[in-house]
Amino acid sequence: MQRGVDYIGVGVGAIIVDDQGRLFLARRGPSAKNERGLWEFPGGSVEFGERLADALRREMREEYGVEISVGELLDVVDHILPEEGQHWVSPTYICSLVSGEPRILEPGKCTEIGWFAPDQAPTGLTQITGINLEHYLETHHHPR
Repeated sequence: MQRGVDYIGVGVGAIIVDDQGRLFLARRGPSAKNERGLWEFPGGSVEFGERLADALRREMREEYGVEISVGELLDVVDHILPEEGQHWVSPTYICSLVSGEPRILEPGKCTEIGWFAPDQAPTGLTQITGINLEHYLETHHHPR
């Protein structure tokens, strides 16, 4: 039984904002579960019995070697990918770095990372990241 395929999976996402208001994005690698080659706000699957914020902190530690602080819930998105036969429900949180500078620790899952001004995100975003970014721009981004 595979989560997101045989039953609905829960994936949690982080919009990590730095002190200049830039957002952290990662490009999905060849061994990512879906939407390979596209840019995303990073995150991961929630394990049975794990709290959402704990899952997010664990994933950021494992994949990017950073400690984050999990803040407010931005949104919850239906992440349905019929062509890939997958269905996820994905809450995304606004987060900040507590320590470390992100680096790629799982190169199969991620090929590139970067910090972007909210209105200058790269093209080729995952379905869910596009929705998250729209909500973030509507509610949190006030251009100077």
